[in-house]
Amino acid sequence: MAATLKKNTILLLVVVLLGVLTALYFFSGASQSTVNRSDRYFAVENPEDIYRIFLADKAGNKTLLERKEDYWLYNGQWKANPAAVKLLLEAITQVEMMYKPPRAALSNITKSLAVDGIKVEIYDRKNKLLKVYYIGGATNDESGVYGIMEGSEQPYVLYIPGWTGNIRFRYNLKGDDWRDRSVFAYDPDRIQSVSIEYPKQQSSSFILEKKGKQYTVRPFYDLTPPSKRPYKERSAETYLIGFERLGAEAFENRNPARDSISRQVPFAIIKVTDDSGQVREARFHPIFVEGMYQDPKTGTWHNQLPVERYYVDLVSTGDFMLVQDRVFNKIFWSYDFFFD
Repeated sequence: MAATLKKNTILLLVVVLLGVLTALYFFSGASQSTVNRSDRYFAVENPEDIYRIFLADKAGNKTLLERKEDYWLYNGQWKANPAAVKLLLEAITQVEMMYKPPRAALSNITKSLAVDGIKVEIYDRKNKLLKVYYIGGATNDESGVYGIMEGSEQPYVLYIPGWTGNIRFRYNLKGDDWRDRSVFAYDPDRIQSVSIEYPKQQSSSFILEKKGKQYTVRPFYDLTPPSKRPYKERSAETYLIGFERLGAEAFENRNPARDSISRQVPFAIIKVTDDSGQVREARFHPIFVEGMYQDPKTGTWHNQLPVERYYVDLVSTGDFMLVQDRVFNKIFWSYDFFFD
């Protein structure tokens, strides 16, 4: 009986020991697995946690984006392009590992990342570093891009679930492409005055001013007689709504013809003053295109097509921009538009 009890006790101890060893093995394996897989998670899940993004490449391009109250600041100087920031934040918060590249390709991928990789640093409100990784080039089928977490030796193919294409371009904008392209962006209620001068159509030029809660409109040039027709009710408010969001098609700061274009007499000079006294001035130069065109109203033929675009000297910022007439023609009013 004693021998049987001793034998059973030994078996029980062996079973318990095996159980403990098995548990240690699995817990150790799970922990090791977690460590190995931590370099697969590139996304910062909550965009509200992101307050600062720094991007840099081997060519010396550096981009710093900082969250402010209601906009992002680019390189400490300019408002950032909201659309560009939106696309970048989508990538940062949704990027996932698609697959692990085959071992045979690792050497070339790692070398490519070292040469062409874009370093991505993401910080929170307290300037705490959340993620650091590198975005490389696209796979052959353009379905994903190569990426590697800083400190890791294992690259991965990354993508945004539900979106097809190369996500590198979201990180790879340069210079003016990161900048807000707004020419005018005003709350109409905060506009104190607008003057629009047409140097070649002086009788159409005017000054609109806010006095208390009322608006007055008068000729820009003293020699232009004031209109004797009744003022069109709420025409000033309707006009000012047009200044809420007027953006350029592109920056043209490096246009070689910039200086010669700027010296020409502009089609229009618009100055907007807000309720803090800040003035924004834009000078519009039409882009004429040769080609026969028949005026649909008169039937007359002309040797120039209708103006579709303008170069804009944004005097307030020193920028030179390209804008579309179909976007801006709603603010090219004439003085008589305000009267019945």
